[in-house]
Amino acid sequence: MFVLAWAFLSAGAYAQLPPAQHYGSIEYVTGGIGIDESTAFKQAMSHYPLALTFAQKLDGKAAYVSDVTVVIHDMRKNTVLNADANGPYFLVRLPAGAYEVYATYENKTLSRKVNVGQKGTARAVFEWH
Repeated sequence: MFVLAWAFLSAGAYAQLPPAQHYGSIEYVTGGIGIDESTAFKQAMSHYPLALTFAQKLDGKAAYVSDVTVVIHDMRKNTVLNADANGPYFLVRLPAGAYEVYATYENKTLSRKVNVGQKGTARAVFEWH
């Protein structure tokens, strides 16, 4: 019984991901502010086909940022997602395929081409200077 109680208390000590949101049929989750939530996102990344991370270079060091507008287009230029990131991590359930991701922070837009496979996680890091 002690082991079960300890396991229950340990599981409750870790932050969970924020609730999933949807843009049409595309599910995404965003956040990662605070050490517990950041850890939860890092652990969950491998369960999502696409993982995005946002940072800004300040005084030679990278600092995580939030309030990033994320737009994802398929190769036909159709918008499959348009949402705001509430933290430095943005996990997306996309079908396999090629996409272009645009991330806008403080009126500066960066883009990355990503290939989402049937398995695994495609990752893209956006770093503003």
